[in-house]
Amino acid sequence: MSLLGTHLTLMLGPVVPVPAPPTLLEALDKVEVTHSDSERSGFQLTFRAGRGQLGIADYPVLMDPLLAPGVRVVVMVTFGVVPRVLVDGLITHQQLSPGENPGEGTLAVTGEDLTVVMDRNEKVVEHPAQTESVIALKILATYAHYGIVPQVIPPPAFEVPVPTDRVPVQRGTDLAYLQELAERFGYVFYLEPGPAPAMSLAYWGPPNRTGLPQPALSVNLGSSTNVTTIDFKNDAAAVSSVEGSIQDRQTNVTIPVKSLPSLRPPLAAVPALFNPILAGKKAYRGGGGKSATQAMAEAQGQSEATTDVVQVDGELDAGRYGHVLQSRGLVGLRGAGFTYDGLYYVKTVGHAIARGSYTQSFSLVREGTGANVPVVPV
Repeated sequence: MSLLGTHLTLMLGPVVPVPAPPTLLEALDKVEVTHSDSERSGFQLTFRAGRGQLGIADYPVLMDPLLAPGVRVVVMVTFGVVPRVLVDGLITHQQLSPGENPGEGTLAVTGEDLTVVMDRNEKVVEHPAQTESVIALKILATYAHYGIVPQVIPPPAFEVPVPTDRVPVQRGTDLAYLQELAERFGYVFYLEPGPAPAMSLAYWGPPNRTGLPQPALSVNLGSSTNVTTIDFKNDAAAVSSVEGSIQDRQTNVTIPVKSLPSLRPPLAAVPALFNPILAGKKAYRGGGGKSATQAMAEAQGQSEATTDVVQVDGELDAGRYGHVLQSRGLVGLRGAGFTYDGLYYVKTVGHAIARGSYTQSFSLVREGTGANVPVVPV
C-alpha cells in the first residue's frame, strides 16, 4: 500500500512471515509501532471487521489464521527505494470492537518484538567462570533460529569469576537476566529489527552514542520545519555521582569506590554533572561479596543511569522529514536556540501510519544543555 509516497509492507506467518494477502491489506486501517532502548518494542495493527453476507458464523477477519496469537509479524516502510524494518515480533493479544452499526467493527491485534520469547520460561541456571558479556552471548545463541544475531560489547571493567570463589546463577527468564546483567554497568539490552525481514540484532552494551547522526529535526525554520510539536525538560537535580567503599572479597581490604565523570561520548556543552550546586552524591550500594573491580564498574553504571537530565518530547511529520527516525542512535536538532540545539540520543520512537498520514513521536535525551557542535547534519 502507498501512503504519501511511503510504501508499507506487511508480512505475516506462523513460522516464516510472507507478504500479507490483498484482502488483509484492504482491511488494514492503521499501524502503530513503538521502539525503546529500555523497554520491549511493540506494535498494533487495526483492521476493519465487518461481517458481510459471508460472515454469519463469525467475523471473517477474526477467523483469519494469519491474525491469530503467536503469528510472526514483520512491518517495513520504504522511503524511495530503501526499505526499513520497523518491527519483527509476535501477535500476543486480540481486541474485537463490534461497533454500534454495520461495518463499524474493528479488530486490533497487538504484539511485541521477539524478546517476548525470551520472557516465557523462568529457570535456574549456573554460569561458572563466565563474565557477564560471555553469559549474554551464550543466552542469545539459543535464539539464533529466530534470525537473532548478537552484538555484545564487554564493559570497560569486568572480572572472570573463579568457580571456587563464586558462581553466577540465573534465577528468572532469559530476558530478565540479560537486563539485570546490563543494568550493572549502565548498559541496555534490546532487539533492533532488520536489516532484512526475519532478522534482528540483539544489542547488549552501552547506549549507542557514536556514529553518524540521523537527518536533523527542524523547529521554527519555515519551509524546512518538520517537527509539529516539541517540549523541552531539564531536570538538572536528577544527576549524581556515586561514592562509597567495599571490602574486597579477594583481599579483605576496604577499598574506596567512586564513579568517574561520564564515559559516554559528550553530547552537551554544559553537562549537569558539573553543576556544583545541584549535582548530588549517592552512596554506593552494591551488596557484599564483590571485588573492587566489580564495585567500580557498578558504581559507574549507577552514575551513568542518572546523567540524561535533558529530555525532549515531540512529534514530526514523516512526509516532511523524508526518513524513518530510528531510536537507539543520534539525531541533530536545530531551530530551538543554543541551549537546546545540537545532538541528542534517541531514546524512544513511535510510528503511527494510516491511509493519508504518517507521524512519528519521539523522546530524545542528553546529559546537559548547550550544543557542542557548530552545525548538525541536515
